[in-house]
Amino acid sequence: MNTLKLDLIKSHPAYYKAKRTPRIVELDTYKYLTISGQSAPEDPLFTGAIEAIYPVAFAIKFVFKEEDQDFVVPKMEGQWWVDDERPFEQVPRNEWHWRILMRMPQFVDSNTVEMVKEKLLKKGKTARINDVGFQTLREGKCIQMLHIGSYEEEEKTIEQILQKMQEENLQMNGYHHEIYISDPMRTPSWKLKTIIRYPVK
Repeated sequence: MNTLKLDLIKSHPAYYKAKRTPRIVELDTYKYLTISGQSAPEDPLFTGAIEAIYPVAFAIKFVFKEEDQDFVVPKMEGQWWVDDERPFEQVPRNEWHWRILMRMPQFVDSNTVEMVKEKLLKKGKTARINDVGFQTLREGKCIQMLHIGSYEEEEKTIEQILQKMQEENLQMNGYHHEIYISDPMRTPSWKLKTIIRYPVK
């Protein structure tokens, strides 16, 4: 039996690695598990969404492991936006919109996702598993940068990305996107590594 696991971080370094200065990258079309909501990140609605998406991701992994297509469950990601003319930081946190993302290998399909959701619900897992979706997204050209430190201190990193956008005569073409390289439960806030990405045109 093949014991090699597909590791998207290793096989797609342009997606999961970023420099401490803003760089332009070109991204392809990828498949994701998703779950969306509107709340502050510390709200139980958000933490409940995380608790729903992970069991689905691991259940899918085990289905394909049985088929000799094992893979490492990728890092969690998040898109954030506001329906407001005010700058993001001036909008109350409970009005923030978010979409949690988790990339899936290209061989994962919607039938498998629905099958594992049904099994998990029958086992009595959280009802929010029903809210987990499966989407194909393409961000295309993006500017991204590695942020090291607390999520509350991203402003300087974002300013550098926006400056690069202006220098390259580009415009924002999507949502604020974060890839959580570090586990916040195991990493001090000042050492957290997060890729911050903005689609542009």
